[in-house]
Amino acid sequence: MKASRIAAAGAVSGIAVLALSAPAFAHVSVQPEGTAAKGGYAVVDFKVPNERDNASTTKLEVNFPTDHPLASVMPQPVPGWKAVVTKAKPTKPLESHGKQITEVVTKVTWTADGKGVEPGYFQKFPVSIGALPEDADQLVFKAIQTYSNKEVVRWIEVPQEGQEEPETPAPVLQLAAAEDDAHGAAGSSDAKAENTGADAQNTAADASSSDSGSGDGSDTTARVLGIVGIVVGAAGVGYGVLAGRRRDSGATA
Repeated sequence: MKASRIAAAGAVSGIAVLALSAPAFAHVSVQPEGTAAKGGYAVVDFKVPNERDNASTTKLEVNFPTDHPLASVMPQPVPGWKAVVTKAKPTKPLESHGKQITEVVTKVTWTADGKGVEPGYFQKFPVSIGALPEDADQLVFKAIQTYSNKEVVRWIEVPQEGQEEPETPAPVLQLAAAEDDAHGAAGSSDAKAENTGADAQNTAADASSSDSGSGDGSDTTARVLGIVGIVVGAAGVGYGVLAGRRRDSGATA
C-alpha cells in the first residue's frame, strides 16, 4: 500500500512539474533564416506555438527594441493574417548609409482573419529587418500573444545569462560576427585560388615548352638522318657507276 501511494504521489508530482514547465517549452521565439550578422540585414521568423487546448492564437504583437532601433522592417505576407507596422521618431539621431533616419519601427502586430493558430499547431511570421546594430550581441523582442478566449500572455521577461529561463521569456535574437570577416576569409580563399590557377597555368606553359622542345629535337634528328641517307645513297650510286666502268674496261681488254 505504501509503495503504491508513493508511486501515485510521484506520478502526480511529475504531471504537476510538466504542467508548470509547459509554457517555458512553448513560448514565442525568434530565429534567423541563415545568419543575422552585425551591421547587415536578415530575415527572421517569429515562431508562435499554441500550447492551449481550448483556444486559438488570434493575435501577436512584437515590440522592437528601442535601444537599438531598426529603420527597415518588412513583414512577409502570411495567409490568414493581417500585419500592421507601427513607426515612430527615433529617440536619438540615427543614420543609415549616410542618410538621416526620421522613422523607426517600434511594433509589428499580426491579427488573424480566420481561425488563427489552432491548438496543436504553430505559425511562423517572417520579417526582413536591418540594418542590425554593430555594437550589440543580441536583440530582445518583447511579444504579446492573445487567444480567442481573450487570454493574454506577455512574453516580456529578459533571460539573464547564468540564470534559469524565466516563466515567460522574451524572444531573443543572437547576432553573429560582422560579415566583413567572412568577406576577408573569402578574399583569402579567392587569392589562394588565383595563385593556384596561376601556378597551374605556369606548369602548363612549362609542359608546353617541354613538348615544343621535344618536337624541335625530333625534327632536327629527322633532318640529320635524312641528310645522312641522301649522302649514303649518293655514295652508293657513285660506287655503282665506278664498278660498272671497271667491268666494261675489263671486257674490252
